[in-house]
Order: sequence, then structure tokens, then C-alpha cells
Amino acid sequence: MSETASDTAPARAAGESGPPAAPGRRRRSPGRAAGWTVLLLALLAFPFFAGPGLLSAGQYVLIGVVGAIGLTLVIGQAGQLSLAHAFFLLVGATTYAVLAGESEQAGSEAIVGFGLPPVLALIGAVVVSALFGLAFAPVAGRLKGIYLGLASLALVFIGFYLGQALPSLTGGASSGREAPEFALFGFEFSNEGYLAVLGQPLERAERLWYLYLALAVIAFLLARGAVAGRVGRSWRAVRDNEVAAAVMGVNVLRAKAGAFAVSAAYAGLAGVMTILWIGLLKPDESEFGTFGLDASIAFLAMVIIGGMGSVGGAVVGALVVYGIQQILTVFGGQLGLGSALGGFSPVVISLYVYGLAVIAVVLFEPGGAAAIGRRLAAAVDHRPPRPRRDDDPSTGVTEHRSPTGGDSR
Repeated sequence: MSETASDTAPARAAGESGPPAAPGRRRRSPGRAAGWTVLLLALLAFPFFAGPGLLSAGQYVLIGVVGAIGLTLVIGQAGQLSLAHAFFLLVGATTYAVLAGESEQAGSEAIVGFGLPPVLALIGAVVVSALFGLAFAPVAGRLKGIYLGLASLALVFIGFYLGQALPSLTGGASSGREAPEFALFGFEFSNEGYLAVLGQPLERAERLWYLYLALAVIAFLLARGAVAGRVGRSWRAVRDNEVAAAVMGVNVLRAKAGAFAVSAAYAGLAGVMTILWIGLLKPDESEFGTFGLDASIAFLAMVIIGGMGSVGGAVVGALVVYGIQQILTVFGGQLGLGSALGGFSPVVISLYVYGLAVIAVVLFEPGGAAAIGRRLAAAVDHRPPRPRRDDDPSTGVTEHRSPTGGDSR
């Protein structure tokens, strides 16, 4: 992220600390650029050496990456505690299924579908999710801290009820609704048609991997751009001190509404990716962890572990929370972990693991993985650690309003 000295004025007036930024662009580290290049090449080559189970686990992690980036924007950047992420996942998934699916008769129930091209349905799902987030803005503008969190949590249970009460949209709790396959400009992300690269056939799993990777990269870059720009500065001004932000000319209600809308849009995209990964939209008890309270808690854990407000940290948090769960699912039977740990399922074991990780972060490193990464980068470059950056509000000594409504240092 680069910014001029004048760009830091609003944030500094709202309570930012640290020396003034030098004018012009921040000097980029060649080592960091090389690291990003190597990582991207490794991700592009991943389907060529990963088995089906590991490839599926990687897809699930990318779903977590998109969702966690959206949540860290509203919590870490805008300071608005949201536990409604699972609700917006369900909104995005249902909208995609309705827009891309075909009308059909399932028993006595007529299933609604518009048969739109999948790419238009995906865009529509993101837009509708953002509109639902925008509709929640009046509540967000009047509540703070834990009260806002409880109000947003109510959306999860409302969505879970509506998902079962509206079988014409979701297919109901008994059978659900098949997720329409994704296609882009006539290219099917399924097993239809033969496609090979360097002699390696690319079937549905490989095609979805590259689709998810592209969506995650786009989501990452857009979030970094928003954080570095005027929108991000207005979010941080509202987070730090709403009165000071209003005095500086920031429309507080608009900033909060925008943060919720953007976060909901990210969640809606993650919801579309989820049902494409599962192949089914089914909001019943067995899938409660997909669109219910467990999902909201998992995304919150990603944000805390990665460092609240850090876009890169959200990626690390998704890798820890969803990666551990999927790795245990894929390799747990081979390693005999079920019998060694009292027969607990991989999901339960992963809950314990990332629960302990959250506790460790809160007690020993409130800045999360983002703060650890900055210290490691400083050690490699043989320079003192940088002061707190605007895109990571969880580090540095500064006074601001925390997502729970109190002042934190």
C-alpha cells in the first residue's frame, strides 16, 4: 500500500500513531516481490501434483480466503462487529441457484429458476448480497459493539429459518437444490469436454481450482485497493472516532453502510463458491455448519488469527481454520487420528485447534499473523519493524474504538 503524506492526515487526526510518511510511493522490497511471484507460480502448479483430496481441501481454503477478507474489512477496518457472515453466504448461494437454475417440479413443490448464464448469476448473487448488507445499514448505524454483534447474529437464525421455510428457492431441508454448474463464455467448469495442459487433463476439480484462485486473487487485490484508498481511510476514521470523523467531513452512516455492503458482497461470493464446491444447496441441520452459527464463528476466528484489519492476515487465518479442518479430513484416517484422539471427527478436532489459536493470539500476539509477518520481514531486511500500518489496525500503540465498543490500546 502506498500513500502520500496528505493521505495520512485524516487517519492521524483520528488517532493514528507513527512518524509521518515520506511523500511518494513506499519502496518495495525485491524479496517480497519475488516471494509473491513464487507463491503464485506454486498455486498455479498446485493441481499438477496434488491429489483429489488435497485439491478439494485447497478449494475450501480459497472459499475461506474470500469470506475472511470481506469480514476483516467490516470488523478490522470499519470497527463494526458482525456475526452475520453465514447469513450473507446463504443469500449469495440461494441467489446464484435461483438465477442460474432452471424451474422444475420437485414433488409437490415448484422450484423457481430463471436459467440465466452462470456468470451473470454469480454477479447477481454478489449484488443481491451487497444489497442485503446495505439493508442492514440502518441497524449498524444505531448500534455499536456487542449490541451490533447480537443484532447481526439474529440474521443467521432468520436466514436458517427462511432457508427451510422457502423450499421454492432453496429446495427445502429434505432434499435441497442442486447447484448449477458454472460456465464462462461457453467454457464449462465441469467434466464436460476434454481439456489438458502439459499432458495433464483438467477435469472439474482442476477447473474449479483455477476459478477459485482467480476469484480469490481478484478479491484480495480489490480489498487492498479499497484499504489503501479514500474508502479505507474513511472506514478507519469511523473506527477510531466517529465524532472526529464526522467533524472531518466523513459521512459516518454512509461509511458504515458501505463497509457492511462490501463485506456482504464478499460473503455472497464465498456462498456461491461453497455450493459449487459441495454441489448442493441444502440449509438443513447437517449443513448448519455451512450456513449457520459455526460458519460465522469460523470466519471470526480467521480474522482474529490473521490480525484484524489485515487483508493478508485474513488469508493466513483462512489457511489455519479451514486448512486444518480439511487436512485432518483428508489425512486423518491414514494417520489414525480418530482413534488416537478419542474418536473425535476432524471438524471437532479443528475446532479445538483454532480455538486454542485464537486464545494464544489474544493473550500473546493481539496483532495476529500480520504482526508476526511484519517482524519476520523486518528481520530478513535487517531493519527495525515498521510502525503500525493503516491496513492493519491491530498493532502499534494507538487509541481507537474496538469492535466491542470500548477503547483499546
